Amino acid sequence: MSATLSALQQRKERLDEELKQTEKQVYDLETHYLNESSQHGNVFKGFEGYLSQTKNTTQKKTRSFKPDERLFSMSSTTSPVVEEIAAEQAQEKTVTTQSGRKAGGGGGYR
Repeated sequence: MSATLSALQQRKERLDEELKQTEKQVYDLETHYLNESSQHGNVFKGFEGYLSQTKNTTQKKTRSFKPDERLFSMSSTTSPVVEEIAAEQAQEKTVTTQSGRKAGGGGGYR
């Protein structure tokens, strides 16, 4: 019985590691896609940028993306983007705690 439990735990650890690697790969590929398509448009934001492009906008800029722009990464609760969201929420809590109210002035929903 103990050998079976040990084997199952090892298998779970391997699967967890494979999942982590796969999610990192999805995150990296998604980042690459968002960077490559940010000038011209993409499936998330549309292709208006492609239609209004001028000849001088061929430079590519690397930029960070909001977690809600990461459709594929957001499909998993253990994705690297979850760490970004947790960090943002922790920062908002810190700002809220320090100022006594939430930063940004948004009144919220009633």
